[in-house]
Amino acid sequence: MDRRSGLMLGAMALLLAGLSAVWMLQGIGGGNRGFILGLRGTKLAALVTVATAIGVATILFQTVASNRVLTPSIMGFDALYVLLQTGLVVVLGGAGLAGLPPGPKFLSEIAVMTVLASLLFGTLLLRGARDVPRMILTGVILGVLFRSLSGFLGRILDPNEFAVVQSVSFASFNRVDATLLPWAAAITAAAVLAAWRLSARLDVLALGRDPAVSLGLAHRGMVLGVLGLVAVLVSVSTALVGPVPFFGLIVAGLAHGLMRSARHAALLPAAALSAAILLVGGQWLFERQLGQAATLSVVVEFAGGLFFLYLLLKGRIR
Repeated sequence: MDRRSGLMLGAMALLLAGLSAVWMLQGIGGGNRGFILGLRGTKLAALVTVATAIGVATILFQTVASNRVLTPSIMGFDALYVLLQTGLVVVLGGAGLAGLPPGPKFLSEIAVMTVLASLLFGTLLLRGARDVPRMILTGVILGVLFRSLSGFLGRILDPNEFAVVQSVSFASFNRVDATLLPWAAAITAAAVLAAWRLSARLDVLALGRDPAVSLGLAHRGMVLGVLGLVAVLVSVSTALVGPVPFFGLIVAGLAHGLMRSARHAALLPAAALSAAILLVGGQWLFERQLGQAATLSVVVEFAGGLFFLYLLLKGRIR
């Protein structure tokens, strides 16, 4: 990592630390400070965990896909998770789903998501990695298919069970299941550490299939392994706050723009820090300054959608 990248990452880390301190300490006066700090600390940990998972997952996915437009959400990862949740409600019912132990349920969902995503999207990327328009079109079609199936299953549910499905279909940074946070943080940390250890191989993978194979990289196994990490990270973030389709696109664009380097040793932490700064700072702004007059997830999706159209119109896909 060059000196400029190191200084930039250090500045981003300091900015995140400052925002975190403001988030935790602003308005702390009399009363039960311990209770307030506990609530704020839990929410801060959830925001940082989600941000890290989305940022790293997007960089990994764009490396595998060899372009800067595709993200896991655009390719239907989030829709697959919602379909899985809808299927569980249909089979078990709302009460049965709520009665499952949170930890084992969370781990089981991640395992199923990892297998399904690796099979579906691994096949797609391995066969069509050189045809970017086909990948985008296929990913959008798969996302629409999964959402349509979720909608069809939702129509046969009673209103109470349908409300359970709706709660996982839209992102909310105010709704975090604290019981899942230790599991989510541990899994995210393990996946990010694995991605960090693969950073040199990811640099080779980003060169393309033929150059990577000529340099001795086991391309197919590497692609499937990285997709497994992406599926795990997307499952963690979606389980905690719900789907956030375009947030990863914004974060990846910031990471590339700030680092000006293709080295994953710099891109991965830059994406994680950028995402955390945006989520913590944005949630602080909307919650503390604007009094919930607007919703962060809606603003993120609107800005991300505009950025997606900008990349498509400019042709900046690599």
